[in-house]
Amino acid sequence: MTSHHLLCQDQAIGTCLKKCGFIRLEALRTFQLLGRQAEAAWNDFARSWDDLGDDLYMADGGRYRRRRHAAFSHVDGQVVRKPHQPHFQSRDYNPLNGDVQRWFEPVLPTLADNPVTQAIFDTCIAVISDVDAPVPNNPRHIELHQFRIETTPDHIGRPTPEGLHRDGVDWVFVMLVCRQNVRDGVTEIGAPDGTGLGSFLLEDPGDAVLLDDRRILHGVTEIHAVDPTCRAYRDVLVITFTR
Repeated sequence: MTSHHLLCQDQAIGTCLKKCGFIRLEALRTFQLLGRQAEAAWNDFARSWDDLGDDLYMADGGRYRRRRHAAFSHVDGQVVRKPHQPHFQSRDYNPLNGDVQRWFEPVLPTLADNPVTQAIFDTCIAVISDVDAPVPNNPRHIELHQFRIETTPDHIGRPTPEGLHRDGVDWVFVMLVCRQNVRDGVTEIGAPDGTGLGSFLLEDPGDAVLLDDRRILHGVTEIHAVDPTCRAYRDVLVITFTR
């Protein structure tokens, strides 16, 4: 793995994002940003990953992904949940599962209202607003995804089966919630032409990466069980922001 991503760790997050287009946050720094109330609510937040629905839209036939989804709007300084809606990406950004309206189980209100979730919204919006000048009368569209990627002898867990990619949004925040009996699952960062810019392992709960999706490609390698006789999975939170 390369340590390129560590070059910005001692700089302000906004400065790093302007320079590099992404920043990796180790768990300690994430919790410092989110605050004590969020840290105290972490266990309830993380337990909600035990109640996700099956992803039935995998064009590769895989049955290794479970998820929930919700959409929000940031307007007049407030994050407001939208009526439940499908998740849609064009094939330009997702050649595997694009051009399909994908309806997933909705994120539960207890997760949406959890102090961790609310603190992530506030922190990301503050950081993003420091980089991108606000646009009057143009609310941000936010989508929240809970993912559990499972790996078994029959179905290898692929966090990003589409490979190194963009999501077709402005900003992407990815945070590890749990790694249970897994190895690998390395986050890879690339330039628009596919040139590698860094790779690192989100290993501890709270490890995260925030990236400018307009400038940066991202992907995650397959995960494999350390002990194939036991359950093995990787839980992450993904939140995207779009004007």
